[in-house]
Amino acid sequence: MAGFVSNLLILLLLFQNICLGFRSPLSVFKRYKDISSSLPNECLGSDQPVISFGLSDFALDIRMPAVTPKQSDTYLCMSVPLPVDDEAYVVDFKPHASMDTVHHMLLFGCNEPSSTENYWDCDEGTCKDKSNILYAWARNAPPTRLPKGVGFRVGGETGSRYFVLQVHYGDVSAFRDKHKDCSGVTLHLTHQKQPLIAGMYLMMSVNTVIPPGKKVVDADIACHYKRSPMHLFAYRVHTHRLGKVVSGYRVRNGQWTLIGRQSPQLPQAFYPVKYPVDISYDDILAARCVFSGEGRTTETHIGGTANDEMCNFYIMYYMEAKHAVSYMTCTQNTNPEMFRNIPQEANIPIPVKSDVMKMMHGHHEETKDSDTSSLLQQDKKEDILDQETKDSDASYLLQQAKKEEAEILDQDFHIEEAVEWTGLDLKLGQVSGLALDPENNLVVFHRGDHVWDENSFDSKFVYQQRGLGPIEQNTIIVLNPSNAKLLHSTGKSLFYLPHGLSVDKNGNYWVTDVALHQVFKLGAKDKEPLLTLGVPLQPGSDKNHFCQPTDVAVDPITGSIYVSDGYCNSRIIQFSPNGLYVKQWGEESSLERSGPGQFRIPHSLALIPDLSQLCVADRENGRIQCFRLETGEFTREIKHKAFGRELFAVSYGPGGLLFAVNGMPYPGETESVKGFVMNFSTGEIIDTFIPLRKSFEMPHDIVASEDRTVFVGDVHAKAVWKFACVEKMEHRSVKKAGIEVQETKESETIAEARLKNKPEARDPLKNMDKQHLVQQASSTGVSFVLITTLLIIPVVILLVILVFIRWRKPTVYGGNSDGERKLDSSSGRILGRLRGKGGGGINLGNFFPSHKGYSRKGFDRLSTEGSDQEKDEEDGTDSEEECSASPLPPPPSSS
Repeated sequence: MAGFVSNLLILLLLFQNICLGFRSPLSVFKRYKDISSSLPNECLGSDQPVISFGLSDFALDIRMPAVTPKQSDTYLCMSVPLPVDDEAYVVDFKPHASMDTVHHMLLFGCNEPSSTENYWDCDEGTCKDKSNILYAWARNAPPTRLPKGVGFRVGGETGSRYFVLQVHYGDVSAFRDKHKDCSGVTLHLTHQKQPLIAGMYLMMSVNTVIPPGKKVVDADIACHYKRSPMHLFAYRVHTHRLGKVVSGYRVRNGQWTLIGRQSPQLPQAFYPVKYPVDISYDDILAARCVFSGEGRTTETHIGGTANDEMCNFYIMYYMEAKHAVSYMTCTQNTNPEMFRNIPQEANIPIPVKSDVMKMMHGHHEETKDSDTSSLLQQDKKEDILDQETKDSDASYLLQQAKKEEAEILDQDFHIEEAVEWTGLDLKLGQVSGLALDPENNLVVFHRGDHVWDENSFDSKFVYQQRGLGPIEQNTIIVLNPSNAKLLHSTGKSLFYLPHGLSVDKNGNYWVTDVALHQVFKLGAKDKEPLLTLGVPLQPGSDKNHFCQPTDVAVDPITGSIYVSDGYCNSRIIQFSPNGLYVKQWGEESSLERSGPGQFRIPHSLALIPDLSQLCVADRENGRIQCFRLETGEFTREIKHKAFGRELFAVSYGPGGLLFAVNGMPYPGETESVKGFVMNFSTGEIIDTFIPLRKSFEMPHDIVASEDRTVFVGDVHAKAVWKFACVEKMEHRSVKKAGIEVQETKESETIAEARLKNKPEARDPLKNMDKQHLVQQASSTGVSFVLITTLLIIPVVILLVILVFIRWRKPTVYGGNSDGERKLDSSSGRILGRLRGKGGGGINLGNFFPSHKGYSRKGFDRLSTEGSDQEKDEEDGTDSEEECSASPLPPPPSSS
């Protein structure tokens, strides 16, 4: 009996060691972090920068490769590629840096680092393409912490593929012993989709001028927010030497709520938002930088050098994954009068101790003799600090539409008429053009009492009703998009038959008149055109004439002018900002076949400037054609049977959406007239919509705002409809760092679902996408089955061994009177063999290693004769961190 008990204890010990191979992935990450923090500052992680734990999670160690900076204020950069091709999410950061040696660290995400060297001087830049700050650490500043359930999206088709670490070594006196530095950060990443995605909102002044000697200069920035709700959790300020204080606010119904306020002369890390701040549709984000021009002898402008200044307020936020935008910017001041009511605290500089200033400026301000050296060092420092603007801010301003277009589009929404819209009852003429001005007000171009009918033109396209004179009514009206209230009107006695309309970034109106065969630029307050293209009432096809031009678009970046010409010419013409002819492309298509670049009435233009494309509604060919702005080269065609024979108008909406309207079906055809929403990347139709009040007769133009509010103007119905985006989602309640689910009393954690690999059956999952539910159930189900199977196999083997031992007792020793003594001896021999000391027999240490998923480490421990030196730092009872499952923020208002 004693022998049996001895064998049983040995088998239990063996089973315990096997089970230790299946420890919690989170505990492995904890142990990895604990070991990392306990080891000396030598290049830990360089041999094994990626630590995989669990089926979906891994850690990525990003460290300086044993560097020794030679002088103070040295900036060194190094890059690490994302070790996976598919999409992943950064959910945690752990810094490895000492205040004694490192002044600050910045971690960027991008697709092409500035150098391929092991490390390089950051004077060369951080990234060649667009970049985004993911993390910042600075001495005496708190570390950046992501709220639970939030992650930065990287990899895949749209995310960053490289991480670039920038380390600023302030005072290098700590390196007198020539030791090597391996400062850096460890990232915790997961493949599990995160319900909330982190992003960056940059508020930046671009036109501030600081007069020399002026004591106080304010730089104000303000933008209306027109997207799905976002929740703010961290902020960062940035100026050069003249900055005294930077403050950011949310303004809602006239009430100012502080986001963050800090001196830019303190460590420029991300600081946590003190109190939860959420941003909803139509809130205003406002920021103020306070400068002083004292000590300067010339004007100081916004720029990227040390002699320039900057005014940046960064906001880290998270949004519902379905509507997430990774990067947004605000570079204007939409309401200067509002800043009369800014809280007084925004005007009060934050005092900074002299020793902190010295620390910020490289410890070179101890004597007057060192002033020049200090300035030179400071110039270099600020040049490098501003690399984030050279590589990131400016690049994003030029490529934001491209970034947004590349986002995964949410298809779970529907466009419906906003029946409360009173604009449908306005008394208008034939509505030919629609646009939105920079304040998102609706601009309508209509024909007053003039009508285009069969008597308007002769066979040579010459206008036949000149005797009527120009339209006596204001043909351009500006409406409040919410209540259709008239805000402004102009265009009286200027036009005969209005057609196309667009508004440039400065609020100028660009219109076409098919009777005059001309294109006009008008200021919002001007009664006479600022620019006129074409010869009045003279159709033609050369560089100076149009023939019934249909639409016009202006590139907000280059100022180039594009005209679709038109009903009797089948071409697109490009002009310089001053109206000089540049080039043209296009030709008339035949009735039998329509190839690329061939048109049958290029009727409407949609310009996507940052994608460098111009899309044309090729009306009578029932399709959309897109071309490169620089060359006019054809890039793609979008055509669907549902369009029918005619497609009248197209409009591009931020986020990668195309909106369009078709024409009435010909007799015998079934395709009805409606509006379309399409994915610009794929061309597929996401949604269609029709009015609830009245009916489309000949919808002539369409325009969409950033929040997917859509306006359609109908030339026959003489009406303008408003349509709003209706989100298909349940009510959610989101707080700053945790997520509160109202439908349940308790919620399981995202980390628990991800790391334990167990199927979730709790109510919070009701708020997830059905697709996400299927993916998570599949992932966790497979994980559970796999682990269960791996655990059962050793149990079965142990049972077989136990049966074998029991069988040995009666067959080998059953006939002996001293069987108990011999059993003990046999037990000793078996124990010796289990410990690897037997000359033959079963050696379990060699039996299992060939089986995938088993670690020999557990068996090797049995050969240490009772030693516990290899005992785990943590046992299997460690509790895992919990974080609430994440319901998502509510959709924007549809009114």
